[in-house]
Amino acid sequence: MTFRLKYGTGTEAVQDAMPPAASERSPLALAAACEDPIGATEPYGEDDGVVRMLVTEHVIAVLLVGQVTKTVTVLQLSYTG
Repeated sequence: MTFRLKYGTGTEAVQDAMPPAASERSPLALAAACEDPIGATEPYGEDDGVVRMLVTEHVIAVLLVGQVTKTVTVLQLSYTG
C-alpha cells in the first residue's frame, strides 16, 4: 500500500533550494519510500520501524513512518553535495 508523503516544517524549502541534479533524484527516492517505507530506508538509531533514514548520493532525509495514518513525513532533509 502506498503511503502519503508529507513535509515537516522547513524541509520543503530545502528540497526547493537544491541544485537540479539532486532536486530531480530525491523525489524519486522519496516516492520509493512511500511505496515501501521499510525496504527503501535504513533504521535511524534503534530499528523501531517508525523513524527511518533515506540516504542517496546527495541527500540524507530523516523520515517518520506512520503505519496507522499511512504517511511518510520528512522530518529533516539535508543536502550533502
